[in-house]
Amino acid sequence: MPHTAKAGRRGAASVEYLALAGMIGLLVAVAVAALVASPPRQGDRELGEMLARRIACSPRYPVPCGRNPLALAYGFSLGKLVRYLAPGPVALAGELPVDFRYCRQPSCAAPGEEPGVTASNRRVTEFTSVEDRRSAGGPVRITYWLYRPGVGWQRVERTAGAAEVAAASGIRLSLEDFPALVPLETLPGRDHYVFRPAEEPPWRWSLPSRPAT
Repeated sequence: MPHTAKAGRRGAASVEYLALAGMIGLLVAVAVAALVASPPRQGDRELGEMLARRIACSPRYPVPCGRNPLALAYGFSLGKLVRYLAPGPVALAGELPVDFRYCRQPSCAAPGEEPGVTASNRRVTEFTSVEDRRSAGGPVRITYWLYRPGVGWQRVERTAGAAEVAAASGIRLSLEDFPALVPLETLPGRDHYVFRPAEEPPWRWSLPSRPAT
């Protein structure tokens, strides 16, 4: 009799687990259907990204979690300068600059209705590199590398001195700024990404690496 009772409890528990799994599957299906019917707007996407970052990085990196990549790569002074002088994203041949890690087709680079994202909800992105010659009496040279899948790479250079550094000091760096700026010097494996011959990055193997500060 005790054995029969235990078997009955196990059978009841199995039924409960199956019911719970079914409910979870139903909720997931409903959520997917809602996303397909109505893609998330910018505010919803930003909230989701913030929660994902907190969940992903807090167990391992509680201190730097959420820090701006420009500050990590260049320090706050130069990081603010890079943001201050960033060119406004412009569509060329119907494409906005995007992150090549997540978009390699012209269709996902097409302009959308909301600022800062494409029609496919890809963030408008510009890659950066910095050459600081101030120690030798020279300027700060910032290069912005803009990638459009159907166009290739565009290079935009800015030169700054003490006046520009001072002007940029008052801005606040935010992870939600657009366009998104990605420092190439701290991008893992940057020289090993595979591109079509027509899209070969002009910066490959030419940039020094910077440790995250």
